[in-house]
Amino acid sequence: MALRLQGGDDAVTDEEDGDERLHAMRHPALLDVGDGGKPRYRRAVRFGTSERTARPPGYVALAETRELGRRARRACELLGPRCVVCPRGCKVDRRADVAGLCAVGRHAVVASYFPHFGEEDCLRGWRGSGTIFFSGCNLRCVFCQNHDISWELRGERAGPERLATMMLELQAIGCHNVNWVTPEHVVPQILEALPLAVGGGLRLPIVYNTSAYDSVDSLELLDGVVDLYMPDLKLWTGERARRYLKRTDYAAVARETIAEMHRQVGDLVLDHDGLARRGLIVRHLVMPGLLDETEAILRWIASDLGPGVYVNLMAQYSVSGKVGRDGEYSEIARGIRRDEYEQALSLARKLGLRLDPRSVADGRTLTT
Repeated sequence: MALRLQGGDDAVTDEEDGDERLHAMRHPALLDVGDGGKPRYRRAVRFGTSERTARPPGYVALAETRELGRRARRACELLGPRCVVCPRGCKVDRRADVAGLCAVGRHAVVASYFPHFGEEDCLRGWRGSGTIFFSGCNLRCVFCQNHDISWELRGERAGPERLATMMLELQAIGCHNVNWVTPEHVVPQILEALPLAVGGGLRLPIVYNTSAYDSVDSLELLDGVVDLYMPDLKLWTGERARRYLKRTDYAAVARETIAEMHRQVGDLVLDHDGLARRGLIVRHLVMPGLLDETEAILRWIASDLGPGVYVNLMAQYSVSGKVGRDGEYSEIARGIRRDEYEQALSLARKLGLRLDPRSVADGRTLTT
């Protein structure tokens, strides 16, 4: 029998099109109360063929064996008595709701969550990437474009149940994945929520969208949990990392953590619909006057990780954060020029790197 959706003109049956099917996933966001108090579904979502036939993510099996819960408990031990969730090692007990430099204590703070259509094509697809933007950060990037939520704690304090609900809501409205943005400092809180989300029906790939300033201890707990790692490898030299990120050790930490991410998930794998299913995406923001940093990063990716790594060579640098205020950081207080981006792109191509096509197209819109 065909199952028909009620309550909207876009209702379809599961037999009307091979690429369409019911997507309710046991979440009240998809339910109306019909006649007689019976629930009725009110949304249909278009699925790609590969999504319909994909195997469940690895975290589902970890939940079924209770390994996911064990990892959550181990992760919570990293919160105190001296927090070691990230490489900063703040001397605070976040279990007692004392905030570290990240400004977050025992519970995560979520600035926003929604289907994001600005991510890479292989993540956003046609229904968006289900981003959860965590407030707070363990870096102090002077050029941060999300300065208002990274440096200042804004948003909703979210316990495990609320975080799980957010993930399920993003799945219910049809997002292709759940995309944790700036999760470095809240890995324990995420792992606490994930078993609840799995119990509620979560089956989407997980994207770990990070600055790359992560703890290897935290990443090891995510082995088999995260499907797609997306680190933003910002700078290479300690001197510039100290000036622009306020962490001299950034590059050394990032190289170690990205290598661990690659070990866990390998090169990026796309399905027949062009959607990312598993693997590593390395982002790098080309910055004005810092092409030597870009060159060192691209050469390291090619030599140490391999040319099969998917690279998003981003061209959207803009003057943000503290840059340009009262003349501060004047050397990067401009956009990048087209010739700068083209030099970076030329090197990436010579190295044989696998480049994100949309970012390359965006680079062509830069002024000279």
